[in-house]
Formats: sequence, C-alpha cells, structure tokens
Amino acid sequence: MTLSFWRYLHLALAVFSAAFLVLASATGVILAVDAIQEKTPPYKVENFEKITLEETLPALKKAYPEITELNVDHNHFVTLQGIDWKDNDVNAYIDPTTGKILGEPIKKSEFIQWTTALHRSLFLKETGRFFVGFIAFLLALISISGFVLILNRQRSLRSLFSKIVKENFVQYYHIFLGRLSLIPILIIALSGTYLTLEKFNFFLEKTDLEEKTGIATITSISKKETTISVFKNTLLADVKKIEFPFSDDPEEYYSITLHDRNIEVNQITGAIAREIPFPLQTLVSDLSLNLHTGRGSILWAIILSIASLNILFFIYSGFAMTLKRRASRIKNKYKAEDSTFILLVGSENGSTLLFANAIQKQLLANGKKVFLTEINNYSVYPKAEHLIVFTSTHGLGDAPSNAGKFIALVNKTEQNQKINFAVVGFGSKAYPDFCGFAREIDTVLEKQNWTERLLKLQTVNDKSAEEFVKWIKLWSAKTGIPLSATPSLYSKVPKDLQKLTVLDKTAISDTEHTFLLTLRSNKNAKFTSGDLLAIYPSNDNQERLYSIGNHNGNIQLVVKLHPSGLGSGYLYGVKKGSVFKARIIKNLSFHFPKKASKVALISNGTGIAPFLGMIEQNKKKIEIHLYCGFRKATETVIVYEKFAAEMIQKQQLKSFHVALSREVNHHYVMDLIKRDADFFMDLLSQGGVVMICGSLAMQKDVEAALDALCLAKATLRIADYKANRQVLTDCY
Repeated sequence: MTLSFWRYLHLALAVFSAAFLVLASATGVILAVDAIQEKTPPYKVENFEKITLEETLPALKKAYPEITELNVDHNHFVTLQGIDWKDNDVNAYIDPTTGKILGEPIKKSEFIQWTTALHRSLFLKETGRFFVGFIAFLLALISISGFVLILNRQRSLRSLFSKIVKENFVQYYHIFLGRLSLIPILIIALSGTYLTLEKFNFFLEKTDLEEKTGIATITSISKKETTISVFKNTLLADVKKIEFPFSDDPEEYYSITLHDRNIEVNQITGAIAREIPFPLQTLVSDLSLNLHTGRGSILWAIILSIASLNILFFIYSGFAMTLKRRASRIKNKYKAEDSTFILLVGSENGSTLLFANAIQKQLLANGKKVFLTEINNYSVYPKAEHLIVFTSTHGLGDAPSNAGKFIALVNKTEQNQKINFAVVGFGSKAYPDFCGFAREIDTVLEKQNWTERLLKLQTVNDKSAEEFVKWIKLWSAKTGIPLSATPSLYSKVPKDLQKLTVLDKTAISDTEHTFLLTLRSNKNAKFTSGDLLAIYPSNDNQERLYSIGNHNGNIQLVVKLHPSGLGSGYLYGVKKGSVFKARIIKNLSFHFPKKASKVALISNGTGIAPFLGMIEQNKKKIEIHLYCGFRKATETVIVYEKFAAEMIQKQQLKSFHVALSREVNHHYVMDLIKRDADFFMDLLSQGGVVMICGSLAMQKDVEAALDALCLAKATLRIADYKANRQVLTDCY
C-alpha cells in the first residue's frame, strides 16, 4: 500500500475519533493516577509475596472467632469480613500475619465514580459502552497506521529507533513519543476493545454454571492432590478470595478463588476436594482489565498515565502538522481538466513556488480558471490555453527534485489542442549553467507540435523581484491580462526563520580573504554536516545558501569575502554575540554515508566546511581521505592542517592531501586524483563513496578526471557511480 494511503487512513481515523479520544485519554489519565494513589496507603505488609495460607489462616482464626470471607485485591491489600471477640462486625484491611486492623475500605469518591462512568460509557449506558469500545478499536488502527508511517520515515525496522531528523518541535516529538508509546497505547486500545466485546457477549455463550459462578467445568483430582495440604503450598499473593466454612464439620470446606481456578479445600487436611479451572475467556478478561487499568502494578499504572497524556499530545501535534502541511501545500480552486491556465512549478526548496502562487492568485482574481501543480505532475489538460513553467535549476544544470520526470512526460504525453507556453527560469549567474534546466524545458516545449510560443525564455537572477516584474509586464502586454508589476509583492521573506547567535568569527587579512563563522542555533534546531544555511541579506526573498559543518553542536561556515558580495559581506558584518535570522535546509542528498567502508572527500576553497564537521563527527572511525585545493598556504590553510593532524591522531581521518594552485610548485586537486588513480578506482569498485564540495568548475574537472580513469580501467562510468550514490556532490 502507498504511503499516502496510510497517511490519509491515519488522519481520517484521528479526525473521526479525536473528540472521543480526548475524553477517553483525559479520563484515562485521571483513572491511572487514581490507580497509583490506591497503592499508596500502608495496607500491604512486608514480604507479602512470601506469606502462605498455612501462616495466615491460623493467625486469623486466633484473632477473630468468626470469619466469613477474606479478600485480596489487586493492590495486595487484605480485607477481612467477620466478627471480633467483642461481637463487633469487622470489615477492614488487616495484617494477614497478625490480624491487626490497618484501616477501613473507602468507597471511591463521587468524582472518580463520575469519571469512571464517563470513561466507560459517556453516560449513555449500553450505547455509550459500545461506542467507547469502537473508539478503542479505532485507536488500535491509528497506532498501527502511525507505526507504518514511522517505519516508512525511518526506512527500515532496524532503523526504527535511529536518530530522527528534527524539522520542528511538534514533528519531532510526535515521532519520538510515538515510538516510545506505541506498545502501551496498542495495549490500551486492544484491551479496551476486548472488554467491550466481552461486555456484549461477543464470545461464546456462557452455560448456566458459568452465569452463576463465572467458572467452567470441574476437573478430576489426582490421588496425590488429595493428600497434599494446599495451605502449605499456596501463597496468599495467589489468592483472590477465601470463603470460610460455617462450622468445624469436616464436610464443610474452604472455597478458595485463585487467579486461574476455584478450589474447595478440606479444612482439616488441606487437601483439594474439588477443582474448577476458569475458562480461557475469564483469564483473558482479567488480564485485559489489569492491562487496561494498571490496577496490578504501580509501574504499569504510571506508564498508562504517561501513554494517555501522550495520546492528548498526539491529537494536538497531529492536527498541528496536518494544518501546517495543508497551509504550505499547493491549493487549487479548479481541477486540471477544467482549467485554461496551467502553472507548473519546479523548485528544490520551495522558493520558486512563492512566485507561482502570487501569479495564481492574481489570475483567479481576474476570473480565470487556473491549476497549479509540480512539474512532475504534468498530464493532459483538455481545456488548457496557456502553459506557464516556473522552474529553478539544481547543480550542474540539473532538474530540481520535483521536476526530473518532466522531459520524459512531455515526450510521451501530447495535448489535443494548441497551447501557448512561456518558461520562466530562476537561478544565479554565479553558476556557469545559469537557468540550465529552464533552457532545456524551453527547447523541449518548442519542439512539440501542440505548442505556440508566447514569449521567449525569461530568466530571473537571485530571485530578483525586479527581474520577475519584467517578465510580468511582457506577459501582461501579450495576453491583455493585468498582473501587478509591484516588486514588493514578490519579495517576501520566508516565514519560520530561526534566530542564530554569533559565537565566533575569524578575521581576514591582506593575504587571507576567507573567514570561519561559528553560530549557535536554538535548542530545537537539528542539523548535520552537509545541510545548508539560507540567509536573506537584503531582508527580502533574495536567498544565499552556505554548506554547513557541525562543530561541537554549533553551525560552522567557511566563507570567502568578496568585494561586492551580498551574502559574504552580510556575514562578515555580523558581530560576535549578535543575533540574526536564517533557516536551515535539510540536504539529505549530501549527508555522510552511514554504510560506506571508505570515503574520499574532495573540496576546494570554502567547500571544505561540511567536511570539517563530517570528520569531527566520525566517531565510528570510518576510513576518510581528505583532498583539498587552495590557492596559497594562508593562515586558514594552516588551521586546516592542524585540525587534520589532530583528527589523524584520533583515527577519525586517515589522510590529508593539499593542492596549492598559486604557489611555486603549483598543482590542482585533479593532479592529486590522477596521482592516486589506483586508490580512487579501488575505492569505487569496493563500494566506497566520493563526496565533492566546492565550485562547479572544480566538480566538472574532478568528474572528468574520474571518468577518464574509469574509461582507462574499463569499469563503470562516473554517471553509473552517481546513480548508485557513490559520487555525491554539493557545488555552487
């Protein structure tokens, strides 16, 4: 079954049962606390589990001339009913070894009785009892579907309790507490369901004997059992009730109810005269009641109270996550097959969607039927007149994660009518393949026999609202549909930015233009080396991304200060101790591999930042080889060398290789790769991983060098290793 099935099942069940689960959980917490409080009075004697009937019965007969009944409750409190030597009626908790009265049984308070009735039946008697049982069954289904979702998120059963990626407080603790509470909540749900089914005689009909006594058939007694005294071998802890004989007549027997059977015992010899074992249904019922109420163990009662509180939190956090997901999802007023304007969006981190959403809202305000979706959802649009593609470019001219299927889909999915198309590419001119994927889409659409070009490809650098407005003016003039040309409408800063405190920053000099910046995030932020930090230096939607390393739990950046650099200038301008806002973007495709036996890290310039963190976090001492390219042996490079020496000593780094391109004996990273060709070929052939971070130009050169080695060795091509996730890149 698909992930969406389990997610919608989980949500539908939660929505249907939420109000009743709140009532059941809240009352469950109260009753669990009451079960804990029940055990606090000092009515249980020391070494109770070792007391036998042979010890207690004579002592009680000596203390009381007439005893009718002795009860042992789930707290191991002993209640005696009888008459004392002063002819006073006794109904009290007693010490079973001496007969001393310890206290009187106290009835449940009206509040607890009221809470119990609400918990069991919602004050609706049989109807409410059935409905509560049905909700308990739904809770079991919710737990199972939640477990499937967690299993899918953690990838395997083996990784069920592995580290959780902490996107936010609600999401993290919904999963974290869900893993811990799964078994207790399932037990609560299943035991509650069983007790309801039993209440409505869902199981086998009881015989007349069972209706009267709750017990089943009589079993034959062996000759040995008729000669052994039960009093010697039976612990008081195994007894639920003892009915005393009315007289000293040998024909009058003790009737002793144990946890699994009822026995009649000769009061003189202690031999079993008759034994009636309880049916399985009775045993399961008792077990279910103990598990559901926590009455048998104070530890289990505490677990149940915590689990009930967690259910309340799950209801809150589940709906909070759902509302947040719905708020950030693509919303459409019209269906794809009814819309005349189709907007397709390709985005790696969601920023391009902001522009597309703004256009969608304005077209709807103009009375147009619009459908907005991700590029990979491209299909046939029978009434479409306009197709607008908004897409960013990822890596070396590659498609973003939600657009990789588009080219293939377009080539096999033709439209049945002519459609005007326009493509808007988003990217950064700092990359050599500026808007490369948008150009590819534009070319592919132009070749289709069902397309009519409305505008030439338009590109937007660094999410510039001014450049986007230029496209809007051209498109509005061509279609006659007025759209807002106010840049501020398209330059909103993303929400949910985190506050970061500047802990440390190194200085630049005449010879060193690179600085290290260390930041502390808030306690709820979770990140790892290889993730990205997005900053907004102009306080608009212009975003700058930096690859980060995890340094002692803090964020570490390596930044080169450019004379007119918007992002680098902003970061160098922050002062130690100051606070600014940014957001952390999970970069799962560039996390350190967990299973690789050997890893080669290749970087140039500031691309070393995530690798410093990965090496520092290498507590498993996986074999790592670091290859770095710099221009000169600056002060910062010396810092890297000292760090590498320390890590090699700790066996967290195997080797460190540096190429300096502006020194007398200059060479490049590619020279190091060619020098160690056999090492790289052995690493790839044995399942090792190569990670590359730095400039796109360096990435191209490194991949070309590795591909040449692959050809020479007649092995797989570099593209095959990339597809197998043995070559990972994060370049800019």
